[in-house]
Amino acid sequence: MADVTLRQVKKSYGNLNILHGIDLDIKSGEFIVFVGPSGCGKSTLLRSIAGLEEITSGELR
Repeated sequence: MADVTLRQVKKSYGNLNILHGIDLDIKSGEFIVFVGPSGCGKSTLLRSIAGLEEITSGELR
């Protein structure tokens, strides 16, 4: 497994901002859970990390 780093990751669909400057460090072997209400961007964040969604700006390593 590899480390995952997100720096100021933003995702927008047109004028609708979905992710607002996410900073996150996930170390190899860590178990992460995203919890929140419907529509808060959990699936969009996971799809972006998986490479299924392009981020609007920021850095994903």
